[in-house]
Amino acid sequence: MRAFHRPLLLALTALTFSAAAFAGEIRIGLAEALTGPASQYGVPIRNGFLLAQEEINAKGGIDGNRIVLVEEDERGKKEEAINVYKKLIFQDKVLMVFGPTLSNSMFAAGPIANMARVVAFGTSNTASGITDIGPYIFRSSPMEADVVPVTLKAAMKHLGLHKVGIIYGNDDAFTKSGYDVFRQALQAQHIDVVDTETYSKGDVDFKAQLTKIKAQSPDAIVCPCLSEEGANILIQARALGIKAPFIGGNGFNTPKLLENAKTAAEGTIVGSPWFDGNPSTANQHFIAAYRKKYGADPNQFSAQGYDALFIVAEAIKKIHLTGQTDRDRQALRDALPSVQFAGATGHFAFRPAPQHGGKTGGYDADQPPFVYIVKNGKFALLK
Repeated sequence: MRAFHRPLLLALTALTFSAAAFAGEIRIGLAEALTGPASQYGVPIRNGFLLAQEEINAKGGIDGNRIVLVEEDERGKKEEAINVYKKLIFQDKVLMVFGPTLSNSMFAAGPIANMARVVAFGTSNTASGITDIGPYIFRSSPMEADVVPVTLKAAMKHLGLHKVGIIYGNDDAFTKSGYDVFRQALQAQHIDVVDTETYSKGDVDFKAQLTKIKAQSPDAIVCPCLSEEGANILIQARALGIKAPFIGGNGFNTPKLLENAKTAAEGTIVGSPWFDGNPSTANQHFIAAYRKKYGADPNQFSAQGYDALFIVAEAIKKIHLTGQTDRDRQALRDALPSVQFAGATGHFAFRPAPQHGGKTGGYDADQPPFVYIVKNGKFALLK
């Protein structure tokens, strides 16, 4: 009898310990574009979050509480982002929300979180004005306003820039903000803009705009575009015989650009907060763990998602969760600004957004960028 029951007892004991491993759950919303064109950013972001969740929970979670990511697909659409935010905040009652993927969507959904006094944390929103929404808006993605001047300085040194042409989408918050930032940085660095061309969402033919730019013989073409349009622009530019290199914004920081544009992307220069060749222990651990879990290389967006969950975990460690939703949400909001973290993307800290008209904003990323050049079909560090 004893011999028969001992294995069963051991099994029941193991189950008991497993069930008791976590005292409770910390539910965190994850609103990302998991389908549609923006999924090229949203899916890697989600992958980074899931990897971080797995690692944190494998070490006992946070104070014995398991992190649970409540995922929703906002499809890269403003209307969906609004609906997803409402569900996560008011129905699922999550502690805070990560995402959405695109700046356009954050401008639409962020005010809902801010009015509800819930942290909204963007990991891929780089447009100016995001954190002006209010004090509950955070982001770990450095603004284009921080990255672009560094990118241009590196491009000037590498290319000897004197004059550029610009093409951008004038009906999208991200691309319009990117244009504004590039224009200011070009003026500050005394680089002439010889022609500026625009396009609208959904456009696929850019030959007319590129022909006008070509006539001005620029040293480079600035393209603060998302990668879907960017790849088409690169391909059509090369078909027109344009040899000038392109300088892109954060939308170019995806392997999809290289996959779609292929050799047309050679020589393209872009700034990024993450470098896969960074030899730090944290970064190399992340890369190895990501490859093991997904069988693919990570990118900037997966690295930012990965780090973001650890950043929030550090803030949660500073507070005492009470189970009272509103109280815990406010405690997290108050703890986040002081967090500093060294992760896959390097050293990270927050800085308060500038106040406008006495209105208190949220917190931006304080993190220096790297600058890449596309070489032999891959992103390489521009020395």
